[in-house]
Amino acid sequence: MGLDDITTRIRQAEAEAGRAPGSVTLIAVSKVQPEARVEAVLEQGHRAFGENRVQEAAGRWPPFQARFQGITLHLIGPLQTNKARQALEMFDAIHSVDRPKLAQALARLAQEAGRCPDLFIQVNTGEEAQKAGIAPGETDAFVAECRALDLPVRGLMCIPPVDEEPSLHFALLAKLAARNGLSSLSMGMSDDFERAIAQGATHVRVGSAIFGERDYG
Repeated sequence: MGLDDITTRIRQAEAEAGRAPGSVTLIAVSKVQPEARVEAVLEQGHRAFGENRVQEAAGRWPPFQARFQGITLHLIGPLQTNKARQALEMFDAIHSVDRPKLAQALARLAQEAGRCPDLFIQVNTGEEAQKAGIAPGETDAFVAECRALDLPVRGLMCIPPVDEEPSLHFALLAKLAARNGLSSLSMGMSDDFERAIAQGATHVRVGSAIFGERDYG
């Protein structure tokens, strides 16, 4: 596969959905990928990357940011409250705001810093016990709570259950976002990003299809 192939497929999916070219942001998920693979994608001109862990990102990105202009970093994994300050300083967007305590911590830190990354609320569309995220039925109230804290909520994010048709979950997320006047949808990964684009995704998170399979060894 690779970056060029994924970009081509995204443009085709945009066209098929009647979307404007370039309306979907490709987040290259670089978590636990070797530095050489990440550097190769940077050399190809790509600049939007996703990381799962604050600590891993802190070790990886400062040298690349010194060499390559225009990098944007997206935190797509769970965020512990005690890492919120570091995340706020490092990331351009956080896609995993999933509980009131975290929202309150981010609001306090943003007030201190005078800035805040773009925020996405993670919705547990499958209501899976083992998965983080706000329940669909509680999303409206949580969006309102975040707005009352003056947080820059840009959109919603979801990770559908692995054994269910993802399009149903993408459609639900789009409905929740529209109801709350949110224009950004972070949904779709390597296996289903075209279906996500058909349902309105503005950000797709693709890792292995760009970089190759991860070696967790």
